[in-house]
Amino acid sequence: MLTRHIPITMYAIPFYAVAIAVELATLGRARRGARSGSRARPVGYRPADTAASLSMGVGSLVVGLAIAAVDVPISLLAWHHRLVDLGTGAVGWATALVAWDFSYYWNHRAGHRIRLLWANHVQHHSSRHYNLSTALRQPVTSFNEWLFFPTLCLFGLQPWLVFAAGGINLVYQFWIHTEAIGHLPRPVEAVLNTPSHHRVHHGANRRYLDRNYGGILIVWDRLFGTFEAEREPVVYGLTTNIATFNPLRIATHEYASLARDMARTPNRWLAVQRLVRPPGWEPAPVGP
Repeated sequence: MLTRHIPITMYAIPFYAVAIAVELATLGRARRGARSGSRARPVGYRPADTAASLSMGVGSLVVGLAIAAVDVPISLLAWHHRLVDLGTGAVGWATALVAWDFSYYWNHRAGHRIRLLWANHVQHHSSRHYNLSTALRQPVTSFNEWLFFPTLCLFGLQPWLVFAAGGINLVYQFWIHTEAIGHLPRPVEAVLNTPSHHRVHHGANRRYLDRNYGGILIVWDRLFGTFEAEREPVVYGLTTNIATFNPLRIATHEYASLARDMARTPNRWLAVQRLVRPPGWEPAPVGP
């Protein structure tokens, strides 16, 4: 069916617009409540920041088409050499959703721990505001998806089902980019990624760095030792923030920083290591 190949995110655009409008209305009530002594938590929007996020969201859709142009043939090739066919019933759907989320966890974790991949992912973390528009500040230089997700077809998932699972995963993560929702019941937060868990992920606080990588499920973080509960107010943004709302600079600033760091490293092998070492890594000083 043709509809199988239409990105789910395109269908979600009206929902995004309505949800942002609702959050803005909630923001107005929260601010009025804060002035009247309420303990409601205000949500922050800044027009220039929101415009940058929306611009990058549009750019990511365009880049997504280019990614699909490469992803589809790779996925079809993997499907042609599949080890098994899990079908399109309940087993296929459940496997696709869980397998994509598992792959997303490791892809996301790599995006924080490998600097070349961080140069792509940092774009999403560059805002010092946290609201639903921040969810749309997606990378416009994505390339590492080719490394992680087409292989799911090799293990028995039809390509369209893999793409559908990816769309569902991305759409799910939209609603967790908000301060308008506090903690949810413990059984929910034990299993699912929630606004509270994802606020931690966007925090520049030392205790929050490199935590809560999950997409839909938070169980991967609990299993692999990267979970952190929201215990203190979150400081959003980067450990070293950038003073710009220019989408082009947001998209390229870490690549430029990486290139400068490589250029100033006299040892070529150490310079190359900067590509795969974590952000902030520096070679040990050479003695006299």
